[in-house]
Amino acid sequence: MKIRFDRMAEGDREAVVDIFNYYIENSFAAYPEETVPYAFFDRFLELTQGYPALTARDEEDGGRVVGFAFLRPYHPVPSFLRAAEFTCFIEPGYTGRGIGSDLLNRIVAGARNMGVDTILANISSLNEASLRFHGRHGFEECGRFRRVASKRGRDLDAVWMQRIL
Repeated sequence: MKIRFDRMAEGDREAVVDIFNYYIENSFAAYPEETVPYAFFDRFLELTQGYPALTARDEEDGGRVVGFAFLRPYHPVPSFLRAAEFTCFIEPGYTGRGIGSDLLNRIVAGARNMGVDTILANISSLNEASLRFHGRHGFEECGRFRRVASKRGRDLDAVWMQRIL
């Protein structure tokens, strides 16, 4: 498997939203209860302006997008510019192959280059795979908002994890 990493761009709209929608429909990894339209990608582009935002492409499958990751501002007040929030989704069938780790490493390098020294992740308490992934990559739980959301009739906590670079 040969993976190429590119800056997330307009041409990635359908692939990125399709991956995100998979997790909306089949897991607790994405918070929305209903799938989002392709126009939702505009929100991703808006949130990531000036921040690292990458796609992972399978070169052996025509360069198809198989994952994406980005940083976005943690808070709009300039005092918080040193902190950013990390998001990452990998297409099923490609998880567990190091793609998420490679994306995170590239995002961390981009964060350092822009002066970000704290990366945060907001993870559903029902998303055990993501909690483990972040823990393995130096994130520590720094906060938990109990029962602040529900999805498909199940209550969940918003778990905040932090990695200081």
